[in-house]
Amino acid sequence: MWVTRRLLKSAVLTGHFGLLNRRLKPPPDFWPRFLQCTYCWRTRVPATDLNLNLLHPELSDPRCRHRDDVSDATLDSLYTSDQRDTILQLLNTGSESELAAVKMLRGRKSANIIEYRIRNGPFKDLESVVNVPLLKHKSAVVAFNSILYPREKKEKRKGRIHLAKFIRPEVDKALLEDATSIVSIVCGTNRIAWTHMDRAMTVLEWQQEECPSFMKGTYMASGYLEDICCVVSKLPVADFYVVEKPSVSLQNTALFPVMVHLRTVEAMLFALLSARRDVGAPPNVLNMMRTAVGRHFGLIIGESRTSGAEVVRKMMSDSAMKKIPRVIFPNELLVRYSGAFHFSSRNKGQEMCDALLQAVAFYELLTASH
Repeated sequence: MWVTRRLLKSAVLTGHFGLLNRRLKPPPDFWPRFLQCTYCWRTRVPATDLNLNLLHPELSDPRCRHRDDVSDATLDSLYTSDQRDTILQLLNTGSESELAAVKMLRGRKSANIIEYRIRNGPFKDLESVVNVPLLKHKSAVVAFNSILYPREKKEKRKGRIHLAKFIRPEVDKALLEDATSIVSIVCGTNRIAWTHMDRAMTVLEWQQEECPSFMKGTYMASGYLEDICCVVSKLPVADFYVVEKPSVSLQNTALFPVMVHLRTVEAMLFALLSARRDVGAPPNVLNMMRTAVGRHFGLIIGESRTSGAEVVRKMMSDSAMKKIPRVIFPNELLVRYSGAFHFSSRNKGQEMCDALLQAVAFYELLTASH
């Protein structure tokens, strides 16, 4: 019996007898599969399955081959002449902010496009875009499609934002609405800026103070306290003091010293300003999230916030030209800061812009939350 089984197994595997004289070969383009012999458990029997390609979809799925064709094709061949003209028009004439609004061109990529145009002139074809640092074939295709088919922005959501989502600690909304004025405070790495604004959106005071002890040496508490006390002594009396809540990522270890600095200043401002309220009164020092202000003015690109200097300049211009401006600036402040915010990211006026925008966002979000 044992000999018979061995002979039959040998016939199946090698085909030495009669009709099984030819070896079985798997169909072309199919991957062979084996069945284990249930008798000796040492021999594998080849088996053919017409559905084996399901285990390797790359052999049968035409979409995979199409993807390879797209990756190998030149960028210019993927678009019509009109589409190429539309894409090149934006790439060659768009400002950095316009380019940053395109998907896959946010952050450093938009700046790299501007620098490439300055050095090499306008783009003559789409394929030359891959010469820009950080831009590859696949990301360029996504960016080009975004230029041709931009998504509509949802601006109507602003009217439904509730200020309570961005203010801590929680305060009765009626108290916020009854407030005569607020002081918006923003801290930088070596200065503190503030804006005093009333309910009529009039800027009563707008300035900043240099803090020489900030980010120096071992972060001496006495030096910080002296600088912050000097700032607090100059702040006007108001119903609420709104301190910007920084949005420094904890995952970026290189920014850890900056985060410690900002948290230290924030805590000291809360302690010193809270002493101005009466015992048992509601909190008069509040935190407002930096990201909330950025989203309110459309300054968020990706996960980072861009400069609000252009928005501030427009507010100042409208205050001088329009009958009913968004923000009212006294003539004295318009003259003092005329042309002061045409700056790069290293200019000293960024904190002042942020303080003003935070005050405007506070009142506008408070009104919109009705």
